[in-house]
Amino acid sequence: MVLYEYPFNEGIRTMLRLEHLFDRLGVLVARDAAVDHHFALATLFEIMDVAARADLKSDLLKELDRHRTQLQGYRGHPGVEEAALDAVVARIDHAFDGLNQLPGKAGHGLAGNEWLMSIRSRINIPGGTCEFDLPAYYAWQQHEPARRRADLEGWMATLTPLAEALQVLLGLLRDSGAPQRLVASGGQYQQSLPAGRSYQLLRVHFDAGSGLVPEITGHRLLVSVRFMRPDAEGRLRHAGTDTTFELALCA
Repeated sequence: MVLYEYPFNEGIRTMLRLEHLFDRLGVLVARDAAVDHHFALATLFEIMDVAARADLKSDLLKELDRHRTQLQGYRGHPGVEEAALDAVVARIDHAFDGLNQLPGKAGHGLAGNEWLMSIRSRINIPGGTCEFDLPAYYAWQQHEPARRRADLEGWMATLTPLAEALQVLLGLLRDSGAPQRLVASGGQYQQSLPAGRSYQLLRVHFDAGSGLVPEITGHRLLVSVRFMRPDAEGRLRHAGTDTTFELALCA
């Protein structure tokens, strides 16, 4: 099965982009090649750029606090397992405290590292990090993989509270949506959304071997999924065949 996710607002879009970057960073840091660690640094700088949004940290803290308050309201309800509830609230508390203790914006500490910032200023220039442009960076790339990895993990540690907050919030959001098994007749599916209910994320699962690509659109009143198939030149064309898939709406 392959999963596609569609955010309904800019806040969730930013969170998904950061999650994508953190996932990529973890993969690249674990490798040994100097070129992988170069792109790990590039990804670290991308995370700093996305996280530089002025209200991101406060928005995440508000969301963590909202979920904590909501979950605390379930205490004493029949059918609610207190131990499981305590575990989730503890994860929220840990993420909240870690993010709240970060000074300034996420990545603020790295911005004061002149060596890193010299690389950041040139990394988007084609060929801008050659050895004659940044000899100190070239020398760093000659170190043993374990030494480079230790440096990268130290820099990543300043962003760990942000990654943990995202993991908790996106996990809670995804768990809120129950998947429905549906059929897109002729490759097209539409569903009206109930008035007064605000959804934040749409998730579409379907067979990875189908070769299809979903074209997803949505707003507060309607969602639409149209299944497309790439032609020989990669252009997407409407598949036009009945397609079974799973859809989850997460609030």
